Amino acid sequence: MSEVRNKVDFIRLLGPDMSIKILTHLDDPCDLIRVCAVSSSWHQFVIENGLCKQLCLKMFPEISSVAHIFELDNMVEPVSNTLGSYVNWECLKRNHKVYAFLASGLSPLRINCISKAISASSTDNYPEESIINTLEPRDRTQYRRASYWSSKGESNPSVPETLVYNLVSKICLVTEIHVQPFQAYFQHGCPIYSAQAVRFRMGHLRYPMELESAVNNMTTNHMLGNNQFIWTYTSPEFPMFQENRLQQFKLPEPVLCIGGVLLVELLGRVQKQEMDELFYICISHVQVMGRPLSPGFDVKIDHPSGKCTLKYCPQTDCCTSSSTTSPRRDSSNPSRLRIITSGIMQRGVRRWEQIILGALLGSGSAVVDD
Repeated sequence: MSEVRNKVDFIRLLGPDMSIKILTHLDDPCDLIRVCAVSSSWHQFVIENGLCKQLCLKMFPEISSVAHIFELDNMVEPVSNTLGSYVNWECLKRNHKVYAFLASGLSPLRINCISKAISASSTDNYPEESIINTLEPRDRTQYRRASYWSSKGESNPSVPETLVYNLVSKICLVTEIHVQPFQAYFQHGCPIYSAQAVRFRMGHLRYPMELESAVNNMTTNHMLGNNQFIWTYTSPEFPMFQENRLQQFKLPEPVLCIGGVLLVELLGRVQKQEMDELFYICISHVQVMGRPLSPGFDVKIDHPSGKCTLKYCPQTDCCTSSSTTSPRRDSSNPSRLRIITSGIMQRGVRRWEQIILGALLGSGSAVVDD
């Protein structure tokens, strides 16, 4: 009995202000999940004070520019006081889960997010001058040939070109794109075949199953029609310099790329080739810098507007210590987060915190779809 009397709930003892100050010093989302599992009152305290959101924004300040995407639909007009209180609590719980997912899933480091080259609007000599060469950070291939992509020649310098890439995750927080024009050191005068300007689009394929087949079955045309994509973001135009260096184009604010497809638009030509008097654009390297979601996350595009289903499988992230089987998906009882261009909605009956906590503590093969 004396042991029971000595137990103190420090949140009640210290009050909300001091408790929040203490809990905001936690720097790992797993710790907040464990805090939620202590008791129902602690669980409610973490959610009501948005501690997962505060931690996520502290870990990834870039998220603050896209936070409205997650919260826009939370403004619900209550029919009565009781209903309003319930709706507000549901919104708080939804935000809690969303930011816990993002804090756990986003890469702590900004990396090059390009996974594969999908297509180019044209290619002069395929495959020697393929878009695949732009993934090589060096100026030479393993066979000591120059590594670059080249467009076909055009007499009109205003004809644009496009390069399409698949990112490492279907959700990436992109901050900047790097592009390096190619300098033809083997031609007289070592000309640099840059574009006049560059612009970027992000989105997804209209028919997602086409992405894998398009990449695996690239032909000499190696090109997808523009109508096969849906672009949900378009950047401003950036001037490109006719210089042989990796040029950095920082986006006005970080962009949440949902769908994992990026288009590089090369606008205008500045360099003629001496032998045929035609204008070309040549690019040696492209990088997309950002924070992808970890391999445990997957996204299924549900609607052309960008509405999608976010899936999480802890086994893929190696969160379990005892299971050695391959990741499995169980759609019979999903706990869902729906990411929409105007907000995120949650549905399902299982408590996300209990599932993730069980996976973290190695208690079995916890699976969360969406």
